[in-house]
Amino acid sequence: MNHKEYDLHDVVEMKKPHPCQSNSWEIIRMGMDIRIKCQKCGQMVLMPRRDFEKKMKKVLIKAAVAES
Repeated sequence: MNHKEYDLHDVVEMKKPHPCQSNSWEIIRMGMDIRIKCQKCGQMVLMPRRDFEKKMKKVLIKAAVAES
């Protein structure tokens, strides 16, 4: 299985569009479950990591890495 690289606050594209016709989501919580937020309407969805990895197509924008 192909492992996809994603991190907190990345903007990702899912395989199916949201009913508001947007296809970009921001990852706002990671753990056993992943919470994503629609970039167009603000709707939030919580799904198991396994389902998220199946439904994610690609990372559109990588989050900026804070360096100390």
